[in-house]
Amino acid sequence: MIKKSKNENSKSKISSMIFLHLTFFIYSLASVLSKRAGVEDVLSIKFLFFYGMVLVILMLYAVLWQQNLKRIPLVTAYANKAVTVIWGMIWGVLLWHEKISIKNIIGAVIIMLGVVLIATEEKE
Repeated sequence: MIKKSKNENSKSKISSMIFLHLTFFIYSLASVLSKRAGVEDVLSIKFLFFYGMVLVILMLYAVLWQQNLKRIPLVTAYANKAVTVIWGMIWGVLLWHEKISIKNIIGAVIIMLGVVLIATEEKE
């Protein structure tokens, strides 16, 4: 087995985390499209289009999730999934002009601290 240098290993971890968070970004788009479909008449063309896109995104997410699990331990990957809450807040502000309260900010900070703690945990 070929050992990677510390620098190569560090780059590999960084690229794996970027890929993981790109996967979560794509996953967060499903909630955007779902909310968009919710304002359309049930079974209208727009409704079917948006929900169809939700299904496409969820299928893509399922494949990307499996690829992530090949690179990252399940505990780390699943802990980072909480970042989708933050993406939801960002989409709410950008697309629907929702307000972010101090409670939302505190919750987001707690989530990010948890993600950082899990992501930086050294293996025993």
